[in-house]
Amino acid sequence: MEPGEGPGPLDLHGDEEIIEVVELGPPGPDDLAEEMEDVDFEDEGAEEPDAEAWDSEDDEGVEDGMEAQDDSEVTFSLHSASVFCVSLDPKTNMLAVTGGEDDKAFVWRVSDGELLFECSGHKDSVTCAGFSYDSVFVATGDMSGLIKVWRVDAKEEVWSFEVGDLEWMEWHPQAHVLLAGTADGNTWMWKIPSGDCKTFQGPACPATCGRILPDGKRAVVGYEDGTMRIWDLKQGTSLHVLKGQDGHQDPLTCVASNQDGSLIMTGSVDCHAKLVNSTTGKVVCVFKMESVTPKAPISEGEEAESNSVESLGFCNVMPLAAVGYLDGTLAIYDLSTQSLRHKCQHESGIVQLLWEESSAVVYTCSLDGAVRLWDARSGKMISEYRGHSAEILDFAVNKDASIVVTTSGDHQAKVFCVQRPDR
Repeated sequence: MEPGEGPGPLDLHGDEEIIEVVELGPPGPDDLAEEMEDVDFEDEGAEEPDAEAWDSEDDEGVEDGMEAQDDSEVTFSLHSASVFCVSLDPKTNMLAVTGGEDDKAFVWRVSDGELLFECSGHKDSVTCAGFSYDSVFVATGDMSGLIKVWRVDAKEEVWSFEVGDLEWMEWHPQAHVLLAGTADGNTWMWKIPSGDCKTFQGPACPATCGRILPDGKRAVVGYEDGTMRIWDLKQGTSLHVLKGQDGHQDPLTCVASNQDGSLIMTGSVDCHAKLVNSTTGKVVCVFKMESVTPKAPISEGEEAESNSVESLGFCNVMPLAAVGYLDGTLAIYDLSTQSLRHKCQHESGIVQLLWEESSAVVYTCSLDGAVRLWDARSGKMISEYRGHSAEILDFAVNKDASIVVTTSGDHQAKVFCVQRPDR
């Protein structure tokens, strides 16, 4: 769906990919990561704890009699249209960047919603935004393909480039290298801020999703024709291609890898999630989800209810994977037995899911505007947070899983403090 289009069923197959912070292992001999730095994830102390939170949770009820409940601590409301993407800075988790349909991106402080600077100059919806692994740079990308990189401490633009229509964008986990996929099928890679560039040419259809693997040497890219490729970033060559019966029958919507990069999971409009061995390129198993509601016979002229895989991810502490579907199903799969372990039903479609870094808790956000925490061991919901008057379009969880930052069609971003009874 073009973000500019009016209301209607949301089709979230495009650029809802979130940039996850990858736990850094011991660096390998990687030419890309020429200047590895130790990343200090320790909280450097909350800035100005007594700063007045502007536009915070005390706001009175939401317009139109929608959702009056607001569990958020801070509301960021400088956007004037739907807010499509959010990312937290990996080093301190104290800064957020959000991008929206108003062609704007902002870097702001999570503790009180204070604006640090605007990433100006975009002329189309900003659908991708993220910080480099060390929080030195922030990149923003709009639908038309204009990508800009800003130096965070100086609050100034250091690089920009224009590609074809942008599908997704991600920073390298260990180097100042940026990867982006475009509607013409190309995947681009740049060193920042020098701009040294390499392209990986896919099939003549959009590169719909992508992820750099934890080793920093390979990337997995999914395409609209159902194929998936694993690329060698240094050589620029394709290591493995999954297509035909091995690939998906419909466009890929999302890809993820486990913590050591040995397994890849791909999700598609065909409702299948495939588990792939990244070394051999072979499909290990296929998770298929039948729709939870029995399909009534379709009358002439009526469209079948659509379902698709919207988001997926691996648990770091147990052999589990989670798959979120447009029909509202959260499926928890056991990787050791390759079987469905739990099915957690939402009333409306799941937009995005994320695992906590060091526990078996999975977070979901959905079209009903709520964030939910699920215990993947029991399949039970732990808690639910509300505050938006429209669908949540993206969210991010900080390193210690104490804060969730959400963005929504209600033109706002919100910060929720996550209280967990088991802590």
